[in-house]
Amino acid sequence: MRTPTETTSFEPNYRSKRFKRRSAFARWRRRIAIACAGVLVIMLGGAGWFYLTPSGSDIRYMMADTLITSQHRYLAKYLIGQDELNSRVAEYMKKFDEMGEIKDEHNVALASHPASDVQVEKISTAKFKGFIMYVHDPKMIRVATTNVVGSGETVLSMVKRTGAIAGVNGGAFDDPNWDGNGFRPAGIVMSGGKVLYKGDGMQAPVNVVGIDKNGLMVAGRYKPSQLLDMGVTDAVTFQPKFIVNGKGLIKNEADGWGIAPRTVMAQQKDGTILFVVIDGRQPGYSVGATLYDIQKILLEKNVVTAANLDGGSSTVLVKDDEVVNKPSSQYGMRYLPSAFLVFDHPETFDAGNIWKGIDMQHFDSSQPRTTTSS
Repeated sequence: MRTPTETTSFEPNYRSKRFKRRSAFARWRRRIAIACAGVLVIMLGGAGWFYLTPSGSDIRYMMADTLITSQHRYLAKYLIGQDELNSRVAEYMKKFDEMGEIKDEHNVALASHPASDVQVEKISTAKFKGFIMYVHDPKMIRVATTNVVGSGETVLSMVKRTGAIAGVNGGAFDDPNWDGNGFRPAGIVMSGGKVLYKGDGMQAPVNVVGIDKNGLMVAGRYKPSQLLDMGVTDAVTFQPKFIVNGKGLIKNEADGWGIAPRTVMAQQKDGTILFVVIDGRQPGYSVGATLYDIQKILLEKNVVTAANLDGGSSTVLVKDDEVVNKPSSQYGMRYLPSAFLVFDHPETFDAGNIWKGIDMQHFDSSQPRTTTSS
């Protein structure tokens, strides 16, 4: 046994190792503290850049606009504040109305095309992917509607049910909390020369996208009664009209209403209708596009008129009974009140009027769908 005055040969080495461990731990603590301080400085600097510089604010507002067009609009207040969010939405609506009032000279020479000439072209950029569907005979296009009382219908179901060649999603609709039944349209719905739905009556101007009896695309702000006088046969409500008389109305990326999945209708000088469908909200595949992005693509295609249709998780392109694009919703295609369909024999199609006799002013769009059909 060792006495109090005795030492062992390993004790100095043990103390040395313990000192080294303490020193190493202290060094790691200093390094971690320095790293945390560096991260904090970067975060503060990044926040300052994000909120206080013009370039940071541009990105911040782009993110806010992207949220505004999604089901999480309320989150935009954390980027720009609630008052600014309300102001920005109101500013967009006012701007869209003004764009809709710009006179269209309808500089289109409708040409004769083979009745079955419908083509689909891929779009692929570093930011987004999608498709353009060319309908060379605009008279092949009709607005179809859901055929189930109390529920919207997927575009795929509409195409299969009606025997259409192809289809894309159509106009706006009442969708409380972004999970409604898709039955109640917003604005108006016209098909076959008849007004099937008129939310605010025949004399209230609304932004519309549609086509007349001669195959001429009509977009802008009109009263339903005006549309009938103009010979418009098929139309839905959405906005904005952003190419008029071959000129783009969106001046820059910042005014492009955020990055999102898009559906757009356009017309070339020879009458060919283009439906642009851009996928989005899918990192690694396609994040989406601004309207400015779409405008640039369409101006390169010599489009004279273009207008936005419902986008986001509604965006879908169906051709030959198959979904061509990749809808952004994890739940699949949305149930919608209307769609633009393409027919070999459009003269035989009758959309009927699913809303006739229903008190739509008091219809509760938040109720679950009454059908589970796909």
